[in-house]
Amino acid sequence: MAKLTHDDILAYLEEATILELNDLVKAIEEKFGVTAAAPVAVAAAPAEAASAEPTEVSVILTDVGASKVGVIKVVREITGLGLVEAKGLVDKAPSPIKENISADEAEEIKKKLVEAGATVEIK
Repeated sequence: MAKLTHDDILAYLEEATILELNDLVKAIEEKFGVTAAAPVAVAAAPAEAASAEPTEVSVILTDVGASKVGVIKVVREITGLGLVEAKGLVDKAPSPIKENISADEAEEIKKKLVEAGATVEIK
């Protein structure tokens, strides 16, 4: 096999389609056991903020209420589940709707579910 120069590789990358580049990335990931995901820097939170409130919470559906259909619609909207899966989740109440999310997102979800007639708890 002929040795490729950097210029040869760069010329190929300039001419390749997005699909070809995507396939190349996948092949490199599989061949070398690496990932092309960008590293995420994690900043340390001040000690005071960490003790004040949890950073990740879960939204628990505790009771469906009178409007089960409305609650199922909201659960589908929130989770992206299909009708059968969302109904199953609602039927199993108390059940977690979303876990390990920010407190702000949890409050928005709680508001939507309460408006639909459900009883919700944030843990």
